[in-house]
Amino acid sequence: MAEASWGDAASPDIDWRMSAALENVPRGQEELVEVTSLEKAVRAWLALDPAHQEDAILIPQHALIVDGVSMIEVRGDNIGSLAARLPDAAPKGAITAPELDDAG
Repeated sequence: MAEASWGDAASPDIDWRMSAALENVPRGQEELVEVTSLEKAVRAWLALDPAHQEDAILIPQHALIVDGVSMIEVRGDNIGSLAARLPDAAPKGAITAPELDDAG
């Protein structure tokens, strides 16, 4: 009898639509919690300056499993690791098609 397999158990697909809170980031004069989708929260983190990126805490609706590690909250540079997995995200330093066209 063969074993059943449903995707990569160490890194199941990330549900980018789940709710997530991005904490410890400034919003106006206060540091308010923003609840949005995981994708929007990670994209908002990308727009922060490095000091605020380091202080940020991302709390997803339910635990994320990335490379076999279950995370109930994600901090600082680990949010950057999630950002590299965003849908349609190009790796840092990657050359995009328009840049290739301009290069000759």
